[in-house]
Amino acid sequence: MLNRLRETGKLGECLILLLLCIFCLAASVFRYCYANSFQFLFLNWNLLLAAIPWLLTTFLALNEEWQKSRLGLLIIFLIWCLFFPNAPYILTDLIHLRLDSEMPLWFNLVYILAFSWTGLLFGFLSLMDIERFVKIYFRPFTVFFFSTFLLFLASFGIYLGRFLEMNSWDLFYEPLIVLRTLTKYFVHPMNHLDTWGLTLFMGGFLNLVYWSLKVLIEK
Repeated sequence: MLNRLRETGKLGECLILLLLCIFCLAASVFRYCYANSFQFLFLNWNLLLAAIPWLLTTFLALNEEWQKSRLGLLIIFLIWCLFFPNAPYILTDLIHLRLDSEMPLWFNLVYILAFSWTGLLFGFLSLMDIERFVKIYFRPFTVFFFSTFLLFLASFGIYLGRFLEMNSWDLFYEPLIVLRTLTKYFVHPMNHLDTWGLTLFMGGFLNLVYWSLKVLIEK
């Protein structure tokens, strides 16, 4: 496994993400012990959901048999699409930042930012993996628009999760309700300007951050 991680260039990536996760977990334990409060512990669950897209693409990177199977790639990709919005979603947890009597504001700020950045990295690195697999079948120019679209799609998912409290697995448990909910946003877009406003602005922001990061990585 270790050799395979080295071969695929995933070893350094794993170590960085592991250190970030340890920092987040340690901060959670410290906050709980210091303040004797369960507040913000939900961020650990959100981070676990954010890691799923990266775990899926890492599984693909380590298993060449799945990479050669179009059906396998399609299955992984569809599951990835369901969970991908959970990665940038953690950015919106900054909405919970406020003064409280339990911990200093600066600690809560660093605490939430640590989870947000880690979740964002999980998402961005998994998207870079998706690009590598997609490039096998499509030209780079097509892949660029594909990734851009996925980030806007994730932004729409962020709205559904933050403001409608929908989860990735709702599509399996309540598919008809989910489809009816989604339909009204596309049939009557002018009645849902907040939805499309967040989708466009968050999508634009995620694209700027993602492509900036890619430029720096590939420099």
